[in-house]
Amino acid sequence: MNLTVYGFPNTRTLRVTWMMEELGLDYDYELVDMTKGQSKSPGYLEMNPGGKVPSLKADGAIVTESLAIVNLLGALKPQLGLVPDASPLRRAIYDQWCCFAIGELEQPLWTIGKNKFALPKEQRCPEIFETAAWEFQNALEVFSMGLGVQDYILGDQFSAADILLAHTLFWGMAFKQPIEQENLKAYVGRTGVRPALAAARAKEQASRN
Repeated sequence: MNLTVYGFPNTRTLRVTWMMEELGLDYDYELVDMTKGQSKSPGYLEMNPGGKVPSLKADGAIVTESLAIVNLLGALKPQLGLVPDASPLRRAIYDQWCCFAIGELEQPLWTIGKNKFALPKEQRCPEIFETAAWEFQNALEVFSMGLGVQDYILGDQFSAADILLAHTLFWGMAFKQPIEQENLKAYVGRTGVRPALAAARAKEQASRN
């Protein structure tokens, strides 16, 4: 399958490139320079009407939304188990934590991001920052309890759910949101040194050179 990722460094695109590298897939990376408004260009909007990254072109078909892309990629190499499919219950737990990553853990951070830089200035509401930070801390507590003493959210095996969760923790740290839970600190350290993550970051940065 011919795969091309359209993205920009330090965005949700990293979830996709990280997954690509974990799976050992060959892919091309096309920079969508958001600092130059390229995500709002007519050509890109034909691909992704939301004007966001990432987007994936897979044999000519376009897939958007990071979770959908990650799940598609996992299905290309099911033997690696990054997206579980052998057990309906294990898959349900995987889906549960993917939904949590996007709907609960990420959402307060995106609220902060939108009101710092993404929304038009006249639509921003800085008064929401305190509430969003409080919501993120509550989500961290839920995550910490769910992780417990496990290495990864499904136990001892790394999965694509960990890509979504860890990436969101990295995002929180970039936004200077404290992470006090010891098991989450260890989780950040464990996931943050994966060679596939380093390779993904290097590929993204190379696209800007």
